[in-house]
Amino acid sequence: MSTSKTLRLGLIGAGRMGSFHGLTAARHIPGACLAAIADPTPGQAARLAAELDVQKVYTDPQQLLDDPDIDAVLIAAPARSHAELVINAARAGKGVFCEKPMAITLDEADRAIAAAADARVTLQVGFNRRFARSFRTAHLDVVAGRIGTPQLLRSLTRDPALNNPAASPQWVIFLETLIHDFDTLRYLNPGAEAVEVFVMADALIAPAYKDKGFLDTAVVTIRFDNGAIATAEANFQAVYGYDVRGEVFGSAGMLTMGNVNDSDLLRYLANGVQADTQRMDTDLLRDAYVAELNHFVSCVRSGEKPLASGEDARAALAIARACIESFQLGKPVRVQGAHS
Repeated sequence: MSTSKTLRLGLIGAGRMGSFHGLTAARHIPGACLAAIADPTPGQAARLAAELDVQKVYTDPQQLLDDPDIDAVLIAAPARSHAELVINAARAGKGVFCEKPMAITLDEADRAIAAAADARVTLQVGFNRRFARSFRTAHLDVVAGRIGTPQLLRSLTRDPALNNPAASPQWVIFLETLIHDFDTLRYLNPGAEAVEVFVMADALIAPAYKDKGFLDTAVVTIRFDNGAIATAEANFQAVYGYDVRGEVFGSAGMLTMGNVNDSDLLRYLANGVQADTQRMDTDLLRDAYVAELNHFVSCVRSGEKPLASGEDARAALAIARACIESFQLGKPVRVQGAHS
């Protein structure tokens, strides 16, 4: 694709995350513009289009995919629709950026990857921590051997407040929250793959919803094929703010990344030391969200494989599916596709 042509992006999904990606596409990606928005919810796409001065509005995502003026799409619809949207976008010849998870089942993931490969279009998944400066630097340090061989790893996600558990999809903690941590652990242990998981999880914040299949707290132990052992943990009610951190301990040192603080400002007052924290992922990781979409546009133009590929999404999903099985069985479970 010509580097001089403005890349025309279409957005599918105009909710909270879609609105943030839409604003990024409209304002913060040189050489690209937001040209169309689709959302089946009445008035949702039109509202965002008015805010961002976008002329084309669709209620049917397929209409956007059929639009010959759209070069690539950003998928921020509900997770259960992601795989089919990826497949249909690829068949329409559009480059695809899809929010995590790319799919809910491994069969869906395989079909999505195959569709993008068959159409020879870019497929990138929204694993934003790969684009956060500290996580990216840690990855490069591990690759360079600065901490020796990874032995212990840790990744955590803690949301600041639990919102409407009754409306949460089943297994959301594994498929939509910890999926970030599973990808992060693979990213921080490059070249290694997960072979076994064991889960302890519960509904500690909203116990009334456990019988409905909702879990709000989880710790996952993961064994990798290079011998490293990792933990991933999540909780949906960190009252102090949005919390994303990681750690890699190796034979020659340790790396830590992530910080809950809004800035390095500390207040030393009579009642103690205080710091401001972030309440939204799009604030805490704003620069990473912007960087991943700029990277996507660059890959669409160059044909380069994205740093967060469909294959990466499938590998993280395989861990998540094994976690569901481990929780149900109450014992360690092999990750599908893992080798001995």
